[in-house]
Amino acid sequence: MSAAMLGTRLDLAPSFPLSPSPSPPSGLRVRASTSPAAAAGTRALGPRAVQAAAAAAATAVAAKPAAATPLSSDRTVVRLGLPSKGRMAEQTLSLLKSCQLSVRQLNPRQYTADIPQVPNLEVWFQRPTDIVRKLCSGDLDLGIVGYDIISEYGQGNEDLVIVHDALEFGHCRLSLAVPKEGIFENINTLEELVNMPEWTEERPIRVVTGFGYVGAKFLKEKGFKHVSFLAGDGALESYPAMGMADVIVDLVSSGTTLRENNLKEIEGGVILESQATLVASRKSLNRREGMLEISHEMLERLEAHLTASGKIMVTANMRGNSAEEVAERVLSQTSLCGLQGPTISPVYCRLDGKVAVDYYAINVVVPQKSLYKSIQQLRSIGGSGVLVSKLTYIFDEETPRWRTLLSELGM
Repeated sequence: MSAAMLGTRLDLAPSFPLSPSPSPPSGLRVRASTSPAAAAGTRALGPRAVQAAAAAAATAVAAKPAAATPLSSDRTVVRLGLPSKGRMAEQTLSLLKSCQLSVRQLNPRQYTADIPQVPNLEVWFQRPTDIVRKLCSGDLDLGIVGYDIISEYGQGNEDLVIVHDALEFGHCRLSLAVPKEGIFENINTLEELVNMPEWTEERPIRVVTGFGYVGAKFLKEKGFKHVSFLAGDGALESYPAMGMADVIVDLVSSGTTLRENNLKEIEGGVILESQATLVASRKSLNRREGMLEISHEMLERLEAHLTASGKIMVTANMRGNSAEEVAERVLSQTSLCGLQGPTISPVYCRLDGKVAVDYYAINVVVPQKSLYKSIQQLRSIGGSGVLVSKLTYIFDEETPRWRTLLSELGM
């Protein structure tokens, strides 16, 4: 997911309709029912009495106070929605704890909690789909949820703003998969699938998915003209084998489940890449007191921790005549350049009774995966006494994502 996604509106549009699912019909008419006793009482009244009663009722209705403003606009606290169950919930809490934002839940059965380090913030544990819906309705202000869920259930809502697009967990992709055999045996690209002569108005390609909104938009953009959607939310891999669908659109991590069920992904069939994101309500960012400050603090903590993740500090001593000479040697090695460059400082010792500089200390930040290569390069230029320290945070002068967010909000 690119940084360009940050602070942008999710502009998706529906296309093919899903197969009908149980839902209340629109345009229902509601008729007031009258009990027999009430009807009899009305008939017993004369016409003038009936008119007077109707006028009194109208006056009573008019005298009722207006409906109260929704609580979402009255409350003064900021609400953060977090996943309530599963691996996503565990990873979310772990990340927040690593950022010194430990969630305090007094009772594991409760849906509410708080983060002591951030006053005026309520935590609400919700299903990921409900987090998105309640962000749209204004009942939540912030949420941590997968980009796939935002895309499907946000449905292009302009009020959703992605604050951080890469929290580095919950990685998966929404992908189209087809059977390995039968008419799909030689189908390996999306273009080949589109151009199969089997798909006609009378016999459309049957797609089963839990992502009807995103899936329909994708297939329409890719040129599919005859598509029938079937909604499903579990064991989608079984549908083609049972003859209920031709292809599936589902979340994929390793692809093992697809392979074990005789399905394959095809070139060009990845609809979106997803991972956990921090998302906010635009209205809340603009209007709710304290929302910007809380969002800024969370973003700073998350960004600093994630930037430091996978990096380590390497310290070594090196003989040299000057700091510049040592810096020249260090910068000649590609793995030792650090964030902006090495930090070099003199190491003072006593020689013949006098304070002198014979060594220089080198501090450099390197990727953890390049540790051994970095140590070899330090040794090759005279480094010794190498120390390795794990980093917890790296704070930039200004978090780039914060500037992007302010720009999106017109601030």
